[in-house]
Amino acid sequence: MTSSRPLSVALVGAGPAGIYAADILSKSGLEVSIDLFERLPAPFGLVRYGVAPDHPRIKQIIVALYKILQRGDIRLIGNVDVGQDVTLEELQKHYDAVIFSTGSDRDAPLNIPGVELPGSFGAADFVSWYDGHPDVPRTWPLEAKEVAVVGVGNVALDVARMLAKHVDDLMVTEIPDNVAEGLRRSPVTDVHVFGRRGPAQVKFTPLELRELGKVPDVDVIVYDEDFQFDAGSEEAIRSSNQTKQVVKTLMDWTLRDPAERTASRRIHLHFLHRPVEILGDGKVEAIRTERTELTGDGSVRGTGEFVDTPVQAVYRAVGYFGSAVSGLPFDERSGVIPNTEGRVLGADGEYLPGVYATGWIKRGPVGLIGSTKSDAQQTIAHLVEDAQAGLLHARSEDEAGVGHDAMLAALEAAGVRYTTWEGWELLDAFERSLAERYNGLDRERVKVVQRETMTAISRGEEHDGRLL
Repeated sequence: MTSSRPLSVALVGAGPAGIYAADILSKSGLEVSIDLFERLPAPFGLVRYGVAPDHPRIKQIIVALYKILQRGDIRLIGNVDVGQDVTLEELQKHYDAVIFSTGSDRDAPLNIPGVELPGSFGAADFVSWYDGHPDVPRTWPLEAKEVAVVGVGNVALDVARMLAKHVDDLMVTEIPDNVAEGLRRSPVTDVHVFGRRGPAQVKFTPLELRELGKVPDVDVIVYDEDFQFDAGSEEAIRSSNQTKQVVKTLMDWTLRDPAERTASRRIHLHFLHRPVEILGDGKVEAIRTERTELTGDGSVRGTGEFVDTPVQAVYRAVGYFGSAVSGLPFDERSGVIPNTEGRVLGADGEYLPGVYATGWIKRGPVGLIGSTKSDAQQTIAHLVEDAQAGLLHARSEDEAGVGHDAMLAALEAAGVRYTTWEGWELLDAFERSLAERYNGLDRERVKVVQRETMTAISRGEEHDGRLL
């Protein structure tokens, strides 16, 4: 960095982690120019493509993110895949520092026999489908009457709820038309959610769990034999108000009269069941679980008792996992970019000058969306330290080759059809206008799913009107 121009920084990934990091950097006291790159034509990442459409309260975080980008001091460059459309080396040529906030975009593995059978799905792929992600197929094989969901986090609840909920109750959301059509044809009657530990160890948030019990024409069923509490469980309940609320909600459900279960669909919550095998001859036909028991500290051990539950589909919701970024080291075991407090480490274990990470690609997929703020503060603090120490320098030998204008010129020369914040506002207005077609329904928007149409609308180009 020279004293004659601002520090030029590229952020890769326009989800909450990237936007929060850009906002914190813009208020750090440094004179800084920030470009925010996004692989998709639209910003907001996980909030747009990873949160179930019937969670409007959670999606309100988009309002806060929108206000940050609307200011104009953080410039969005969308529809640019770093690693393909532009390399890390090219970013390092044009920018003094590069921050990766690419998140965790695929399913963590579940290594049990039968996981490869047709009818065994990753929850991340299903979430991308029902959220209208432009890079996934438009159809989904919804053919099972009985379904298993493996995992006891909020994503598992989202998947279970989306499978069990009647489509008419989703039509006030931004659910894409192809998703509504697919879910409407689904024959599902029962969704079984399995967790290997007890009720005090689940990762549901109280709000998510309470909402599950309010889904119209869906009964939530729990089983008395699954409610065990050891010393570790009791301590978790005492020390965490969130755990206390979750356990109370679950315990209240044990008191419900079975005669009151009159819904046409059911969600079964099974605790102390460890999935050990997916069974089937050429396709999923059942899931085998081993009953577990608590050992005193909140962990569990197997009992040797096995239970086979007939299902025709299994959704694995055991966590998200990051993807490697071309040109950067990657920890295949943890699914993160190797780093120390956000400073990225090379293959030799030394810092890569001017390269940083924040969010889930930095620390793994833990914590809620809001927790990315404190995470970003740590990374940005180190970047500021390095800038003040004079360690950050773009590789271009010509100052005219550094920064926003030089980057856009390079993208245009390469034929990359990038999008901008102004383009997002065009797409946002178009999606909101689509909602007006649904007379009698109070819908905020209908998502455009087709990537080419998203790009064309954002760039003010002619398009064929294909939304799906």
